[in-house]
Order: sequence, then structure tokens, then C-alpha cells
Amino acid sequence: MVEVRRKGKKRSSKKKKNRLTDSLLVDDDRPRKVTKKQIQKSTMKSEKDELIEELALQSSKTSIGRSVAEAKAALHKIGETEIDPFWELMPSLIQSRYPTIKDSQLERVAGMVKHALHPESQSLLDQNIMDDPWRPHDEIHAYMPDLGETQPFWDANELVICKQLSDNYETIRDEYEALLEDRKDRFQSVTSMNYDSGWKTLVLFYNGHRIPDFPYHLCPKATELMESLPLAGRIAGFNRQSPSSGIPLHSDGNNMWLTLQMGIHVPKEEKAWIRVGPTTKVWTEGECMLYDTTYEHETKNESESEERVVLHIDFFNTLKMTPVEIDVMRYIYVLRESFMKAEGVGKVGKQIL
Repeated sequence: MVEVRRKGKKRSSKKKKNRLTDSLLVDDDRPRKVTKKQIQKSTMKSEKDELIEELALQSSKTSIGRSVAEAKAALHKIGETEIDPFWELMPSLIQSRYPTIKDSQLERVAGMVKHALHPESQSLLDQNIMDDPWRPHDEIHAYMPDLGETQPFWDANELVICKQLSDNYETIRDEYEALLEDRKDRFQSVTSMNYDSGWKTLVLFYNGHRIPDFPYHLCPKATELMESLPLAGRIAGFNRQSPSSGIPLHSDGNNMWLTLQMGIHVPKEEKAWIRVGPTTKVWTEGECMLYDTTYEHETKNESESEERVVLHIDFFNTLKMTPVEIDVMRYIYVLRESFMKAEGVGKVGKQIL
């Protein structure tokens, strides 16, 4: 979850802005209409400060810029004078990166930004979340407004990727076995809950991008199909659930994602199941599940001798979000990861937003 307020000792906002500018700005992100005269206008300010001011001026009237301003005003009312500089730079970076996108296309992205910063973020949630007893609204930490109605499980037939995965099940299963035979043990617990619950992940992708030095040549079909989706934050790969273990009840708190899982190795007699909201389903080898993890959910492998393995993919909700929104959100996640690395946070599985 992004921490934007109530930290202990406050760091200098100016220093954090400068460090963030160093780590994030690339040529494509620089303002398109800055002249030499403008850059040299003031000898009293550093080039970095001028650049930040120019970017802020260009983007202050965009929907995202207004969202940041509204959240800052709300924070000031409760005595908070500084916000995470990442979000202060975000309107400028997005406008520079996407100069031809209409502002109206980013209204829901602006709503996501406002929710990330606002001190009363719960008041910004859609009523359908607040009224649903199966969706813990107090655990929502990354939220895009107006995505409409959802449900615990979606029909896997709504996405062609589910058929493609099922059609290639045997190939993907064999690729998983090839990864197991590779001499390096790449399974890891990406959170303490995973470790305590007998769940480990062979990570193929983190935050939508490949893992350095991973042997993708051993799993070309799985890689190809996974990369055909707009992969979301944290991890995608093969999840292994030990016998007689389960993931405790929780929710993931990001309404922009859907989770897709396909059974790779499943215990006999329907002993491995997942409950999402009020609905419980069992995994089947070669079949896909599609579900919304803003609902409370839990898993159990009741087999005493067989592990459960699934291919696990978190991806941006292509059924509800526009291609523009998805592209911008993926850009935001990449920038946030860069910022976290600059701050010294680089662990695989660390929550980005």
C-alpha cells in the first residue's frame, strides 16, 4: 500500500522530488514545448526546480492534476503539509508521456490518483463496494472509480486467453516440469502469509516485466500466452500449495485487477478448493478460473499427500478498463517501481500500489 501520510520523521519534500526526478525522468518524459529562453529564465533556481515547475504548470489543469490538488487541499485541512512527491510529479509525467490522449479518457485514472492520496479515501468508494458484505471496503488500497458491477467469479469463456491456455495445457504442464528439473530452486514466498500457509511461487513476471536471468527458453508457450495479457503488479507464475495447507481468509484490495488461474497439478477427489465471496470452486487440471480478489477469499488443499499447482496471473481488468487506462496504469506501476528502488525497496512481491 502506498504510504502518503502519517509517517514518523518527515523527509525533505524537495530532496525527495529531486531524487525522484533523477530516477524517473527520461527523454520521452520531458515537456515538449520548453524553449532555451524558458530554461534559462531564472538564475536563482536549479534546472531541476525549473523543470519540475514547468511540468507542473503544463499539467495543473488536467483531470489528474486537479485530483492531486483536491487531495492536497484535503490533507492541508487536517494539518498535513506534504504528500508523497511521486504523486506530485505524476500529472506532469503522464501528460508528457501521453500528449495526444484526451483528458476525458483519463477521468477514472484521475479518480485512482485521488483515492491514493485523499485522507478520507473510504468516502470515495463506489456504493456497490460499500454495500457488499463480501468485499472488505476498508482493505481497498488501489481503486479506480466507476468500473461498474463485478462478481466473485467471472465466466472464463469471456476471455479468449482462457481457451488458449486450456488448449495448451499439456505443453504448459511440461514446461513447468522442465523448470522443476532445472538445478536452481526458484520457488519463493512472496509474503509472510504465503510462507506461513504452505504456498510458494515460481515467479515468471514481476510488475508486468520479466525476471532477470530467468530461463524463459524452458517455458516459451507459457511465457508467450502470459505476455499477451496486460500483466499487473506483484507476481505471475506457478503457485504451489503444500498438502494439508491453505491460504487464510483475506482480500487483495485492488479493484483494477482480475486473477486467472489454471490447474497444473490438482489432487484427486476435488480436495483442493478456493472460496471467493460466497462461492466455492475446485481446481481442475487444464481448466481456468477467473475471479475478483477484492472479495474475501481463502484456499485449502485437503489432500494429505498431493500438492496443488496452478498457473497464476494477475492482470488489468480488460473487461472493464479501456486500453488507454490500462496503458497509463502500467506506466504508473513501472514508475512507482523505479521510485521504490530509488528508496531502497526492491523485494519481489513488494506491493507497489
